[in-house]
Amino acid sequence: MILDENRLFPADSETRSVAVKLYETVRDLPIISPHGHTDPRWFAENEAFANPAALLIQPDHYIFRMLYSQGISLESLGIPSLDGVAASVDPKEVWRIFAKNYYLFRGTPTRLWLDYSLENQFGLTKRLSSENADEYYEVIAKKLQTPEFRPRALYEQFNIEVLSTTDSPIDTLEYHKAIRESGWRGRVLPTFRPDSLIDADHTGFLDNIQKLGQITGEDVGTWQGYLNALRNRRAFFKSMGATATDQGHPTAMTADLDPHAASALYGRILSGRSVPEEQELFRAQMLTEMAGMSVEDGLTMQLHPGSVRNHNRQLYEKFGRDKGADIPSPTEYVRALQPLLNRYGNDQRLTFILFTLDETTFSRELAPLAGHYPALKLGPPWWFHDSPEGMMRFREQATETAGFYNTVGFNDDTRALLSIPSRHDVARRIDCAFLARLVAEHRLDEDEAFEVIQDLTVNLVRKAYKL
Repeated sequence: MILDENRLFPADSETRSVAVKLYETVRDLPIISPHGHTDPRWFAENEAFANPAALLIQPDHYIFRMLYSQGISLESLGIPSLDGVAASVDPKEVWRIFAKNYYLFRGTPTRLWLDYSLENQFGLTKRLSSENADEYYEVIAKKLQTPEFRPRALYEQFNIEVLSTTDSPIDTLEYHKAIRESGWRGRVLPTFRPDSLIDADHTGFLDNIQKLGQITGEDVGTWQGYLNALRNRRAFFKSMGATATDQGHPTAMTADLDPHAASALYGRILSGRSVPEEQELFRAQMLTEMAGMSVEDGLTMQLHPGSVRNHNRQLYEKFGRDKGADIPSPTEYVRALQPLLNRYGNDQRLTFILFTLDETTFSRELAPLAGHYPALKLGPPWWFHDSPEGMMRFREQATETAGFYNTVGFNDDTRALLSIPSRHDVARRIDCAFLARLVAEHRLDEDEAFEVIQDLTVNLVRKAYKL
């Protein structure tokens, strides 16, 4: 077998035994995935995945960014260019490249997720290599053509209770509509992601605002018309089942301008002649505006700041966004969030979930903020820190100030459908390991640990995302 049943548990046998007992109570609980990037079209059309490369490699930037770092071109992996055209490559050859370079993932969380999928979903119990690459490809390809490996069947097999996607406000949500009308009972919910209408540096920004006006019938040439149009789309998303919004800004800066100043700033942004400082101020103002709208309509608000997007300009110009070239940057929260928190931080109608790519802020900034403001909660380790070590560091640094109950459980934030159960399994194991250590050190009673692990696994996420 690839996987040891005690993986990620403490090495000390006494502490490990506590972790095992805790894990047994949550290992089979349903998966709640309130934030991610899976494609709703998969579940609307419910067609078979084309081949192992299309399922496991090509949608997953965790995989191809590692391969690219070792000089393997995206063209050779069949990644489509910005015009949507992919190089003509044999998917089996893509798989062979992946298998030959599987050793690159040693010690990474990606290796844990992949091993889990190979063993638990395909029954493949030897480490992937060049020697067994073709055999594994054929086994996986054959299974992908069976009804059990259609997207809806995988959703049910994984015991997913709810799965949220991430969607532009100008998206028609046609695939979500098709899912709702199909009679299938799976819950695939949209999430309102307004970056393309808020970030003036976003590709197609001004065109997107015009489309927003056309869709809503609002005069987006005015500040109030623009805000009303966003409210209109939020209401539509909510009618389609959305319970949350999400924003991915370069920083956590917020602002609280008076209406006249905000209107003048919007005019400058809309002119297309704004400078970077004005664009940053506009994003800052819109975070506060979005918080106010969440107070009005009850949608949970998420902020994912601190990523320098598309760092590799050459790659971006050829392949576009989300190709593994986003890099974490230091992020300041205490002063940056103060305008928004002065306005809405004490309002218990708002649930505002903060994420970070800057781990140095957990104990110094984020945990103290969430440990004070009623509106604030801490999201789980995100992206580059979605790893056993990152999860343990989060618990160690955040719990001492924010406790467990100012956090919101786990979300997988994935584009790769098959990685969902493995990611949640890793999170559950690490939380059990952390709680077992507290029990062994007599810092937490065992009966309390059993309560907390239930909360960390399902209760906190249901509450925070209103699921």
